[in-house]
Amino acid sequence: IEAEEAKVAGALGYMARALVQATLPHSNIGSHEFKRTNGMFKLTILADSDIGLPYGAIPRLLLAWISTEAVKTKKRHLILGASLSEFMRKIDLIPSGGRWGTITRLKDQMQRLFSSSISCSYTHENHWALKNVSPVNSVDLCWNPSQPNQSTIYNSTLTLNEDFFNEVVSRPLPIDLRAIKALKRSPLALDIYSWASYRTSYLNKSVVIPWEVLRSQFGSNYANDAQGTRNFKRHFIKELKKVYCVYKGLNIQDDEKGLLIRPSKLHVINSDMNNFVES
Repeated sequence: IEAEEAKVAGALGYMARALVQATLPHSNIGSHEFKRTNGMFKLTILADSDIGLPYGAIPRLLLAWISTEAVKTKKRHLILGASLSEFMRKIDLIPSGGRWGTITRLKDQMQRLFSSSISCSYTHENHWALKNVSPVNSVDLCWNPSQPNQSTIYNSTLTLNEDFFNEVVSRPLPIDLRAIKALKRSPLALDIYSWASYRTSYLNKSVVIPWEVLRSQFGSNYANDAQGTRNFKRHFIKELKKVYCVYKGLNIQDDEKGLLIRPSKLHVINSDMNNFVES
């Protein structure tokens, strides 16, 4: 990955900035409401009680593909393809059947992600702002899961919500899709990579983030106490080591007071865009 720029390798991708600052559940939390905070920023996801919340790596792979297609095509209406296996190749999944196969899990997570209501809010003193960033306005899936290689008469499609489309196209976060492919088995590693790419895009001095703050942002399945923070820290550092393998210029390490982040070389330098400025 380090030997070749993402754009030259045809692996330049994008993520929506709002969904990097706070993340989706890593596993099934058995609830229909999910909240994550990052300082004054809060992400809220509400699910259909008959379907449930999106979780795990697959929704993250879907969001990376959706965001990348939106930026590249500059269109809200996206073509998924005429066959299920064709689309699964696009998000780097190998079709497999059965209860725990990739086909079943993809169908389940697509329904969860596309039917959820996602909003971001910002609170500072007397200032409160809210934006709805649910990705999909409408979706039409024509595939037959029992015959993933069979092409249908019509392409399966989805149309992005205007707010999400504007959010991702106006200020997308450049990522390397080869890194996403390498980390796809770990939802937390995917989150750390995207978040680290975002933070290094505007960081101009070293900063220490307390582990309690990071647990509120990333650790959806950990208790809100000292033991929960220690468990989260141990898991975070384990997954951070995986991120180092694909982002060798990342300058992050454990510190007595938290996670120390120093200015690092950008993992993806996109000549088509200006660097981000933290608002």
